[in-house]
Amino acid sequence: MAPGTTATSTRQDRSRAGVPPAAEAYAADGLAALTSLQLLRNLDTGPRGLTEAEAQERLVRLGANQPPHRRATSWPRLFVRGTRDPFTAVLLCLGLVSAAVAAWGTACVILCLVAVGCALRASGEHRADRSTAGLRELVAGTSTVLRRAEPVGAPRVRDVPVDALVPGDVIRLGPGDLVPADVRLLRAGGLTVREAALTGESTAVAKSARDAPASGEQDHLCFQGSSVVSGGGTAVVLATGARTRLAAAWNGSPAAHSPRPPSAFDRSVRGISWVLIRFMLLTPPLVLMANAALRGRGVETLPFAVAVAVGLTPEMLPVVVTAALARGASVLARTHQVIVKRLPALHDLGAVDVLCLDKTGTLTQDRPVVDRAVDGDGRDAPDVLRWAGVNAWWTLQLAELPAPDALDGALLAATDPDTDHEEGVTALPVSPERRLATAVVRHPRRPGVHTLVIKGAFEDVLDRCALEEDERARLLAVAARHAEEGLRVLAVATAERPARTRRPTPADERGLAFRGFVTFRDALAPTAAHALRTLSGQGVAVKILTGDHPGTAARVCRELGVRPGEVTTADRLDGLSGSGLTEAVRRTTVLARCTPEQKARFVAALQDGGHTVGFLGDGVNDLPALDTADVGIAPRDAVDVVRESADVVLAEKDLGAIGHAVTEGRRGSVTVAAYLRTTLSSNLGNVLAMLAAGLLLPFLPMLPAQVLAQNLCFDAAQLAFVHDRPQPDALRRPAVLRPRSFLRFITVFGALNAVADLATFAVLGLATDGPEGIDDATVFHSGWFTENLMTQAVAMLLLRLGRRTAEDRRFPGPIGSAAAALAAAGLLLPLSPLGPLLGMTALPVASYALLAVVLALYGTALAVVLRIHRTGR
Repeated sequence: MAPGTTATSTRQDRSRAGVPPAAEAYAADGLAALTSLQLLRNLDTGPRGLTEAEAQERLVRLGANQPPHRRATSWPRLFVRGTRDPFTAVLLCLGLVSAAVAAWGTACVILCLVAVGCALRASGEHRADRSTAGLRELVAGTSTVLRRAEPVGAPRVRDVPVDALVPGDVIRLGPGDLVPADVRLLRAGGLTVREAALTGESTAVAKSARDAPASGEQDHLCFQGSSVVSGGGTAVVLATGARTRLAAAWNGSPAAHSPRPPSAFDRSVRGISWVLIRFMLLTPPLVLMANAALRGRGVETLPFAVAVAVGLTPEMLPVVVTAALARGASVLARTHQVIVKRLPALHDLGAVDVLCLDKTGTLTQDRPVVDRAVDGDGRDAPDVLRWAGVNAWWTLQLAELPAPDALDGALLAATDPDTDHEEGVTALPVSPERRLATAVVRHPRRPGVHTLVIKGAFEDVLDRCALEEDERARLLAVAARHAEEGLRVLAVATAERPARTRRPTPADERGLAFRGFVTFRDALAPTAAHALRTLSGQGVAVKILTGDHPGTAARVCRELGVRPGEVTTADRLDGLSGSGLTEAVRRTTVLARCTPEQKARFVAALQDGGHTVGFLGDGVNDLPALDTADVGIAPRDAVDVVRESADVVLAEKDLGAIGHAVTEGRRGSVTVAAYLRTTLSSNLGNVLAMLAAGLLLPFLPMLPAQVLAQNLCFDAAQLAFVHDRPQPDALRRPAVLRPRSFLRFITVFGALNAVADLATFAVLGLATDGPEGIDDATVFHSGWFTENLMTQAVAMLLLRLGRRTAEDRRFPGPIGSAAAALAAAGLLLPLSPLGPLLGMTALPVASYALLAVVLALYGTALAVVLRIHRTGR
């Protein structure tokens, strides 16, 4: 490899910064410090590998080479878990109470609603678990291993499944391979490995086969989860499965041992739920005591008291929430290959207003491209690029490298080496001790002279150039400025030497003529710029958390057309806490040089500032932040432990897919919010009216069976919200359920609904005769039943109409149709054969006219209050 020098930390710093604490113990493992011969003896293997019988015995004894992952939860357990929802638990209790007082119809309906909601949620999450398991199979691969059929036989090279590897196996690594286990190199040539999955560093790390490594040195080790960038090698497997460094990092993460804290959705719904639950728990005793004290009715009013409590409960909430989120999850899986593993996470995605991610592989393609070739004065110098391409070509050809490294690949893509102009003689590739590559070429018209073409880290090349000290210092400053701007920098130099047959010596690489610099930038992801604009239009701020140099991330932001804002290194935040830290992370757009723990602390500080945070990660170093965030997102090719911890899995590491997921999450959130606003305001008004009627009337204002029938009709109509299309404006901002403003809304509109009910009492009083003004209970029950359903239909229609826009051609759509069906049920059910069974009858003709007046006044008042509410919001 020909390494570019950027302002990056040393490899030891990367190890300390990127490795989770639980992995430190592994680094001290005695196997890593043994000589090659001692190690092979310790593992009871040899350079020819294991026999098939030995490998099979070890596989049985030690287990498959599978990374740790969460065990899939069974469907019955997911079903039972659904009852933890506050409203579901309350409904379950009310159903049991109804059964205890022999209100079997009420009990059956309530328990059926609980069962349907829990079943829908369990089925959706179980289906997501199966999809995730399928993704795990898609990324499972094979490894090239040396094995023998007999102890004295010759080894055969064969591919075996990764999960069949055992300690002691001898494997071969090549460009593009994933390192299948923790291994020790026996031989290596030009091997570089990307360890971003463990350390977060995007720069490839050079590896070599050291026979007697120094204490703490890890250049001879490769770890599961890494990937080979260039070169190749032969290695012996040290650890597999739960004994790898990857597993140690997983076992040290919160995800492995502690349950996930409540999500943003859970917290919002519970904040609303407990206020209503307290009111519901107070309602039955109040009804019982009031009826006993004022009307002499006692235990016989218990079914009515339970029905009143049920009337306040949004019985269909679990069904509507699950159906809306499951519909969105299905759309994402079908059209965008996004798997939502936990349904509430889709709602949380809709509420996300900050998305944290690493630039590598998300904003960039994880490969460099040539930016410029310049001379020492900063002028474009095509000749410098040509000499760099010559070096890359002949190093690849003559050093017998299996493939060019990333920087050489970028040079070869940007140049067309003229092999007729220069002919290669020999080459020295880069090594961990030597951060430059040398190619020796000759020109056909210049016999007896060889040209040394050298490129590499600018400090090392400039140290070998014949330069005055002040000129060398100036060039070092120029290269450092390029590095500060986020570019990788290679220096190029040449020298004329007498033709020789031997390889060049260190003395030959002195007194060089400096040619110039070649700078590289990260290739941008094709969809990144559009995806960032989409997220910005959705009100989602993107923050970059990276282990790279701050200038690198800032440059990527500028190239994508995004203002990098404040760029901070993580050590500047270490001394901050409380409001100071919250304000600092609010201002920061790019956090560079950050460890896994610092990423998690940054995410937690954003949450303390009131933000709902999504985090996109693919490496073990991302686990702490992934578990801290409200929504953890991982691509399909992330390491297994990260994919298991994530709430959402992407088929590709594409920000555009996250934008689609945010939209679907907001669509589900708007649906749930619309359902709750309509249902709870109507239910609260009905309950207040029932409490008042229970005190004013000589009979129960509504029979328990009528309350139940009314709830069933209204609940069935509310399912239309699942199929409604929200207003486009509602999808352009984070959808958050704010309990305080939400409760204020339902209180105002519930009181308005209660006033309409009380007006209905007066109408029914005028329409009936008797010594107490209202003595025909059957007519009263029928009239109030009709009025209740029709006012609820008007509320649904006006709430939907208030969100109508000029481009909304679907109005009235599902909501309008459902409201019409609800109004028809209110008018026709008392007249149908079911009316007498429910204790209802036809109303006097005059009652319908008076009820129409009440509905008109109610609709007018509701429209006015809605306009005031929206104007003041």
